[in-house]
Amino acid sequence: MNLNNPVSAQKPSFPPTTHKAKADSAYWLLFSEHYVLVNEGESPTFPQWHTVPSAFPLEAVEELGTWQGLPCYAAALSRSITAPPGMVFQHLRSLMRLCSEAEFRLAGQAYQVLLWERNHRFCGHCGTALQTSTSERVRRCPQCKLEHYPRIAPAVIMRIAEGKKLLLSRSAHFPPGMRSVQAGFVEPGETLEQAVQREVMEEVGLKIKNIRYFGSQSWPFPSSLMMAFTADYASGSLRVNYAELEDAAWYDANQLPPLPPERSIAYRLIQDWLALSR
Repeated sequence: MNLNNPVSAQKPSFPPTTHKAKADSAYWLLFSEHYVLVNEGESPTFPQWHTVPSAFPLEAVEELGTWQGLPCYAAALSRSITAPPGMVFQHLRSLMRLCSEAEFRLAGQAYQVLLWERNHRFCGHCGTALQTSTSERVRRCPQCKLEHYPRIAPAVIMRIAEGKKLLLSRSAHFPPGMRSVQAGFVEPGETLEQAVQREVMEEVGLKIKNIRYFGSQSWPFPSSLMMAFTADYASGSLRVNYAELEDAAWYDANQLPPLPPERSIAYRLIQDWLALSR
């Protein structure tokens, strides 16, 4: 795998029910709902097939490409099962802080591909069972010919600053004490910049200016692409929308609350502001 690019997306050339690719030299990302099987250790790694019990009940198999020079596959387990000795089922979110960024991206890709496979077995237009392409990652309807590609939900995440103050807010699903920058999904017909302005106005009642692109991050919770921006306060009084947030406030660099995980783009946005504020 090229660590600067996603794993190549190629469909398997074998039917999932036969599992002909269970070679000893292949890596497997085996998922039970939101949990992936990893080798135990301070830095979790993904198992090769010869270390996994042959009786594992696989429900779906997707080829991801190569990882560290070897074939790599993702599979969903059809039922709950106990992890073999020396292995553990690790929640996908926890991998963000436990493994390397490249390994987390790989696990995120595997999870999203399997979720797409599970949710797109029948055509949403006519209800016919979909057929899997052997040349690209798409499922086609033999009846109405509609093509179903993996769906990615575009989302914006934005850092709002006013001089030496940074706007941070808290959502109900955050860990205790944690605050982060604003974020939200892009709506149909919007540009990314319009989504940034709308989300800030809806959540905290502020107008912003100087919207600038910062970077992006695949966010597999469940299938989002986070596109990050920075912006400056323009006008308005802070007015928290309690239907979406628990609170929001301005913070200075010396009084920051607990922040998002270090490998998240939200954390990188905040650290970039801290560097600029010094």
